[in-house]
Amino acid sequence: MYETPDSTVETFAGDGSPDAEPTNLIIVVRADPIICGHSTEARNLAEAAIARGFQSVHIVSYPIETLQESQLPLKPLDTISPYSPGIEVDRPAPIGDYKVLDGRLSYAISGQLVDLLHRLPGKTIVMDLYLVPHGQMVINAVDSFKTIAKEPSVITIGEAVGSDITNVVTNALAADQIGAAQMVLSNYLQHDLPVAVSQFTKDMIIDAGAKVDARLGTDFAAQLGDRVELSFPAIDTSAYTGIESETGRIEEVLLNRGIEKDGYVMFLSRIAPAKGVDDLIGAYKSSELYGKKKLVICGNGPMKEQIKEMAATDNSIFVLDDVSDEEKGVLMHSAFAYCLPSKPRPEFIETFGIAVAEKMLAGGLGPVITTRTGGIPEASGGHCLEHEAGNVDELRECLNRAFFMTNEERAELSERARQFALNFDRATILENLLNRSQSVTA
Repeated sequence: MYETPDSTVETFAGDGSPDAEPTNLIIVVRADPIICGHSTEARNLAEAAIARGFQSVHIVSYPIETLQESQLPLKPLDTISPYSPGIEVDRPAPIGDYKVLDGRLSYAISGQLVDLLHRLPGKTIVMDLYLVPHGQMVINAVDSFKTIAKEPSVITIGEAVGSDITNVVTNALAADQIGAAQMVLSNYLQHDLPVAVSQFTKDMIIDAGAKVDARLGTDFAAQLGDRVELSFPAIDTSAYTGIESETGRIEEVLLNRGIEKDGYVMFLSRIAPAKGVDDLIGAYKSSELYGKKKLVICGNGPMKEQIKEMAATDNSIFVLDDVSDEEKGVLMHSAFAYCLPSKPRPEFIETFGIAVAEKMLAGGLGPVITTRTGGIPEASGGHCLEHEAGNVDELRECLNRAFFMTNEERAELSERARQFALNFDRATILENLLNRSQSVTA
């Protein structure tokens, strides 16, 4: 369980001294419109910092055209909610011409960070979400800034989701490119405060360190075990907990989508093999819910067209790839059940499960149906219906259990789930990061 900040920890002075509270926050991340938990978390940390009184908050990310040219799943631009005043999104253009074969964006982002550090007065936290390649951009920029700054006052926080490190380490070891594995672990530990999004993630990273240790005789695993701390993803809990009182908004969203409250099972995440969408369709079509409740699949991703084909001849299944930030919570609140049948795959393992926690916060009578894959139990706290990952029969049994639950049973489970998920409030997560970054740089 994530602990709230210790009230005995001395707070920052806020006067520009070495122990002063940071007045600026810079976050390096693949930001909106990308569909990514880190994108959502960056927004939430930025908003929490503005609410807390930070003078300046910048999100440094990639040009829109670069994201559109990638194979990453993206939200439609017109569905993205604006940031609050005081938050600036910087998207520097690539530096260099055709003779620079790679790294043009890395130079641009690192250079933008140096420019910001020179310009912003007071103490600054520079945080990178998804370590590779953002960790190298940050450390390169901060090291460069410190060589000429008279009194540098910068704290670096590197947040790893797990796959960003293990992907590089696994591939580097398989290709006998040990140097690359060493570099990513060293870069992570160069941050003043390295954090992981769950205990599962930290364990994965330590295991990756042990594999490198076995080849190089290093002590990465021990260092990672000692220094890496947990920082669960930051969520805007207030955006979800008040939905039930907005009856007019609920009715409008459901009417526009042609669905009824409590009349559908919902999936919302990336539409990818590791998310188990195909399992959900199979389980749903053989469950008690089929023909009585619709199945609404929300998201985008590499399996979208395949899932659309599976749903094309079935009037009970709908695929929505344009759900806005404003609609998401309403659809979660109004669902008969929310399903995330995530399963481990070589290319991806769920290291937390932000959407699970968001659904729990949104309330409503619909239970969460999910697995114990990766870090999902740390997001759900067990306040859900669980099935073995990849087991379609057990998933169908969970759907049937939801069908036969009384409204009283559903309401009780929903309330327990919401109370647990309140622990992930963005203000609390930011406060923990501030307190911990103070302690490691004292």
